[in-house]
Amino acid sequence: MQARKTINTVIFDLDDTLYDELDYCKSGFAAVADFLHNGNPAISKESFFDEFWDQFQKNNRTRTFNAALESLNLPCNADLIKQLVRIYRDHRPTITLPADSRTVLEQLQGSYTLALLTDGFLPAQKLKVESLGIAPFFVSIIYTEELGRDCWKPSPVGFEKILDELNIPANQAVYVADNAAKDFIAPNRLGMTTIQISRPNRIHTDRPLGPEETPKHTITTLEQLAPLLRNL
Repeated sequence: MQARKTINTVIFDLDDTLYDELDYCKSGFAAVADFLHNGNPAISKESFFDEFWDQFQKNNRTRTFNAALESLNLPCNADLIKQLVRIYRDHRPTITLPADSRTVLEQLQGSYTLALLTDGFLPAQKLKVESLGIAPFFVSIIYTEELGRDCWKPSPVGFEKILDELNIPANQAVYVADNAAKDFIAPNRLGMTTIQISRPNRIHTDRPLGPEETPKHTITTLEQLAPLLRNL
């Protein structure tokens, strides 16, 4: 019988795993609201922000800025929308690391090798990591955007790169993430242990469509992670 491999590496997702992504969205909307108010001083920053947030809550997430400007009877064109998207993605976010995340990272750092793998546009993801102050916790950080857009999850490329960098087999690693639509497909196929964190304010609430999307374990708070790891 093959000897059981010991879990020695914990790989984290970023958005809605280590902090609430809604906080980033609000920060980005505030940055865009500041910009638009400077060009339209008759409309307050608060009015712009409220309109963005209203569209977002209506699940209008691919046309948030278009719909908001239309609702405010302001001119809207493709170049302006590109500029607003760039401001949103390039802004330095006002976000903080929740106490439970800091506690867990500090708790695990001495016992496990920690890594981070995150999808998303650059420089947005790097600015999030800088604002949260979490880079020192991780031996390896993979921004899949740097590997190519086709390497975003569910691609296995980012996971394979981490395993190669750390020189470990997949069954010695766990991946902690939130989105059942894409996060767990590749690590499940590779043989990692997958753990879903279901934060109350998470954006993605899709249920797994099949076995490949289904995490091996589910937790509702990061405080549950260390006890779970000890029992794996």
